[in-house]
Amino acid sequence: MLTIIMECRDNEAELAQTLSALVSGAVEGVVRDVIVLDHGSRDGSSKVADAAGCRFLTSWDMKDVVRSARGDWLLLLEPGARPLSGWVDAVVDHVSVNRNPAQFLGSRSHRRPFLQRLARRRAPLEQGYLVSKRQASAAVRTGMALADIATGAGVRRLAVELVPAWAVKAMRAGID
Repeated sequence: MLTIIMECRDNEAELAQTLSALVSGAVEGVVRDVIVLDHGSRDGSSKVADAAGCRFLTSWDMKDVVRSARGDWLLLLEPGARPLSGWVDAVVDHVSVNRNPAQFLGSRSHRRPFLQRLARRRAPLEQGYLVSKRQASAAVRTGMALADIATGAGVRRLAVELVPAWAVKAMRAGID
């Protein structure tokens, strides 16, 4: 039913956090596969992806990636992003009655400071992007990045929060 796709470069720790948050979807049979598109990582990203049973691609054509997805729906995420409790039910509810793409709600506990919210546009994948494989196939072009797919009108909101990748990086920077 669902294929998760992420792009990474030296995101070993972030990738591990995202993959651990997706386990509940795999256990419930909702996540069919996970594809990690690598941009030249020199850390252990490939080992993390391999241990989790992901397809780890170092060269790809986005059209082929979308075409090879096993799920009828694609969930595009940034490494480090973590959907919170209840995400599986929210996704299943959405895909059963909607055809429009969707994004998660922003985490109330992880908000950028006020001035940053005013000065900076939100990254296209900051709240994830759920899109049908059919819609993604129609929109994808050779040379596109995942963020390029996550544009367009008619995006609905899922009734569950997502901790954005930037928040995970900020928490790690505070610990290090």
